[in-house]
Amino acid sequence: MSHLTLFSPITLGPMALPNRIFMAPLTRCRAGEGNVPNELNAEYYAQRASAGLIISEATAVTPRGYGYPNTPGIHTASQVEGWRKVTEAVHAKGGHIYLQLWNVGRISHTVFQPNGELPIAPSSIQPKGKIFTGTGMEEYPTPRALETVEMPGIIAEYIHGAILAKEAGFDGVEIHNANGYLLDQFLRDGTNHRTDLYGGSVQNRARLTIEVTEAVVGVWGADRVGIRFSPSGVFNDMHDSNPLETFGYVLGELNRFGLAYAHITQVTAQDIAHGATGGVGPKELRPTWKGKIVSAGGFTLESGNAALTEGWADAIAFGVPFLSNPDLPERFSRNAELNKPDEATFYAPGPEGYTDYPFLG
Repeated sequence: MSHLTLFSPITLGPMALPNRIFMAPLTRCRAGEGNVPNELNAEYYAQRASAGLIISEATAVTPRGYGYPNTPGIHTASQVEGWRKVTEAVHAKGGHIYLQLWNVGRISHTVFQPNGELPIAPSSIQPKGKIFTGTGMEEYPTPRALETVEMPGIIAEYIHGAILAKEAGFDGVEIHNANGYLLDQFLRDGTNHRTDLYGGSVQNRARLTIEVTEAVVGVWGADRVGIRFSPSGVFNDMHDSNPLETFGYVLGELNRFGLAYAHITQVTAQDIAHGATGGVGPKELRPTWKGKIVSAGGFTLESGNAALTEGWADAIAFGVPFLSNPDLPERFSRNAELNKPDEATFYAPGPEGYTDYPFLG
């Protein structure tokens, strides 16, 4: 048992952070034309600069990495300039911010893809459910399985995104290997039915994750790189036959890099309601991972403190509470009432439900 609380400082790589109340990555669909971050985004993130660390919303590293309207990218010069407004605004308030590197893989539609091409995936398996294309809900198309010879190109897109994130002034990057997107699709056997070097055994399914991590570490240094996993998540039609083995293996292999942290989501009631069966999360994977663990998934002030005390998490990432409470650390410190989130404005355009949530006092 430790004596740590959410208000204890934490060292993350070279950064001394004031608290362990991190802001989780939150897709908000408010980027401007060309998927470029804008002044409104800069205001939103700066309002939340009292977080120990802000992890940005998921950000596409390639034109084929999108699956939602008005989400930001990090593959063009104008996107770098847009993100620089954000990082400068956060740093001006004394905050720290990582960029989350993203490729949605099969969770896309031809309307989001260059030249109306099919989305890419490890295997040609159509996701269940429907996708919002900007005009309405449509069935997911069956994606195109990537060829083995294309894998170096996928890794190169992450390298490019990592380089541009550095140019944009971020403090580090988080590799998005969770929630049913491309790297998660390769890792789990429910979506990866390949028979080449990137499929079959857990060693092969983990190969792309490890190669991308090594490449991004080559840009940033390991102590400014985190990686996110959702071992029991079922979002985006995901499943794995043995999540403890799969995620235990990949974390064990990633230990050698000395990353800033592993961001591991816990199983939530929502996951269980959508069919999640396993209880595999940070608590179960703690023995495998030698570094710091950031956890997320429906935490409260009390449950967050408990996770730190019990030692299976080193920091807690809060999503919806940060969305509706820009001054969340202060509210927690005062045991103050939290603003109620307005779900109708989560993905709507403009400042309403984005930058207009009140601060204390």
